[in-house]
Amino acid sequence: MKEQKLQIFLNIITNYFKQFGGEDLVVDTPYLLENQQPKVYDYTGVIGISGVQKGVVYFTATRDILSRILDSMGEPDKSEDNFVDLAGEVANTIAGNARTEFGASFHISVPFVFKGSPQSIILPRDERSFIIPVAWQGQVGEIVVCLQN
Repeated sequence: MKEQKLQIFLNIITNYFKQFGGEDLVVDTPYLLENQQPKVYDYTGVIGISGVQKGVVYFTATRDILSRILDSMGEPDKSEDNFVDLAGEVANTIAGNARTEFGASFHISVPFVFKGSPQSIILPRDERSFIIPVAWQGQVGEIVVCLQN
């Protein structure tokens, strides 16, 4: 994946957090991961990508960062369902906005969302994943992008 495409995802996640005002999102240096078992935090939303490009985009975050997002949205309900839904919503927003940039042939699935660590996340074997570490209000998450051309 070329740097311009990675920049699209950096812009999307930065803009997502700008809507909450206050502290800016801190994006750490993206890095490559050979497609081993990737790290996940407390909640993860995975979007499958098909069409001209194939792969996955996922957002994984701590409970604390999701709690702060809910607070910023004015949502007092901190149920497990809301944390799971929010992880899926963020992943869907990232992939949906990427679809706007990449065009109609960038097909996205509905989010697959889970709590905790799954048995595995299947990533394309012949590609490497770009990991984009993020922090907001002192809490962490990651966007993982693995796309084959």
